[in-house]
Amino acid sequence: MAEPDTDRAGSGGRDSVGLVVVSHSRALASAAVALAAEMLQGREVKIEVAAGLDDTTFGTDAVQIREAIERVDGPAGVVVLMDLGSAVLSAELALDLLDDPTARDRVILSPAPIVEGLVVASVAAAGGAGRTEVAAEARNALMGKAAHLGTEDLSVADAESPAQDEVVGVFTVGNRHGLHARPAARLVAEVRGLDAAVRLSNLTTGAGPVPGGSLSRVATLGALRGHEVEVRASGRLAQEAVEHLLALAARDFDEVGDGVVVAPAKPSTSGPLPGSPGIGIGPARHLAAEPAGPADAEPVAEPSAEWRRIVGAVAEVRREIEQVRALTAREAGAGAAGIFDAHLSLLADDELLADVKRRISSGEGAVPAWAACLAEVEREWAALPDPYLRERAHDVRAVRDQVVRVLAGGTLRRPAGDGVLVADDLTPAEAAELDPERVSGIVLTQGSASSHAAILARARSIPLVVAAGGEVLAVAEGTTLVLDGGTGELHVDPAPDLLAAFRVRAAELAERRGRELSLAGQPAASTDGTRFAVSANLGSVADAWAAVAAGAEGAGL
Repeated sequence: MAEPDTDRAGSGGRDSVGLVVVSHSRALASAAVALAAEMLQGREVKIEVAAGLDDTTFGTDAVQIREAIERVDGPAGVVVLMDLGSAVLSAELALDLLDDPTARDRVILSPAPIVEGLVVASVAAAGGAGRTEVAAEARNALMGKAAHLGTEDLSVADAESPAQDEVVGVFTVGNRHGLHARPAARLVAEVRGLDAAVRLSNLTTGAGPVPGGSLSRVATLGALRGHEVEVRASGRLAQEAVEHLLALAARDFDEVGDGVVVAPAKPSTSGPLPGSPGIGIGPARHLAAEPAGPADAEPVAEPSAEWRRIVGAVAEVRREIEQVRALTAREAGAGAAGIFDAHLSLLADDELLADVKRRISSGEGAVPAWAACLAEVEREWAALPDPYLRERAHDVRAVRDQVVRVLAGGTLRRPAGDGVLVADDLTPAEAAELDPERVSGIVLTQGSASSHAAILARARSIPLVVAAGGEVLAVAEGTTLVLDGGTGELHVDPAPDLLAAFRVRAAELAERRGRELSLAGQPAASTDGTRFAVSANLGSVADAWAAVAAGAEGAGL
């Protein structure tokens, strides 16, 4: 007797193939589901949405996707449709998180267009098609549109046609600080969305080639301003990929100025250095808890279990960073929020994750495998010749520590109370979460004015001094500190007259700032009467409000 076709569902409803819609936008996914429902005309199909971090915050979450898959899973299986970029990685990570080891075999990740694909997949599932047929229908969803418009065949066979010859292009880096974290992250994100294999080489130094979709490798090119970078692409859309990346490079990867002062950290014996201007006065407040370190001696489970720990921790940290990024964009503008793009890109770095998985497969535990891989990348970045690019090694360390903290069951470090924060260093995520109403200043034993912690402190108008030396960590909790983030002055338990003088300076700065803002709406003119237009680059609603308050008359980006 022949075996039944277990990949064929019944007639829709409870036994039909389940569908999961993965998108960065919850609104987009919900609208696509509503459109598909119109086509079903009342027939029942199991559809779940795993989109956005919340109703308004863009992002994807592997844990949310896993839960959606488990809700619609059944004997007929599941087809997952994804929009772009990290949605694909999140869906892949979600499969590793499934509690049922057999469930993965019932899930198909479909590269179909999310709107057209969902509509035809829903109709096919409602009609009793099995998961393979549903996935195929979704992939071919654009064929009708293409035929109507007379464009090329977009069938799967065409998508899998033999790769074309390589296409090569060259661009000159125009960014002030070269391909540092933010422009490199933008480049990598664009490469991951292209239907082409891209490799990059630094023709000026001879570094490379490296895969264009790996931030950890692209950073090692050490591409500075004026360096020539070769783009070499292969695949069906290789020509379009090269043209797209060259155009992006011509726009300096859409990077806007961040007001960075390039001042590499000096040895702490040189004393505190300025990091963010302003006067800070208050009691010393230390971070409540130190992040957990690599636990080399922890018991090691089976490789599959250790990998699941990595997948879960990476998903949680990505969710944290995407939330902090959204908060930073609202409060400090798109420029400051762009700092976190490099962190998200590292967490989605296929080469990096593959290295971690190889280590785990050879018997290492989750924590030491992750820490060792990130430490290797950090060493490579720290060895780059340019001091600004070397500073970006702190981004690698921050991502390493965040994932290790989650693996070890730790919590985010936060100040123990209101006042002047004293710490060894701050990750961008920790700096972004500081409340200017509660943190009157920051003193860091390490760092420089070009660190991301300093950039975020300036964006939030929190006075900061860096490279203050390890001895400040011994300052007792509650001890009065005063600092001038514009000059690097720092005083511990100052005499009454010195404290009074700093309070006067703080009041004078506040008064001056108030006067300047009160005049911001007046026309800008030189002493000889020449009129100037004042415009601002905008990347968010917060940027627009800040520009209006500062007297801007127009907007750029």
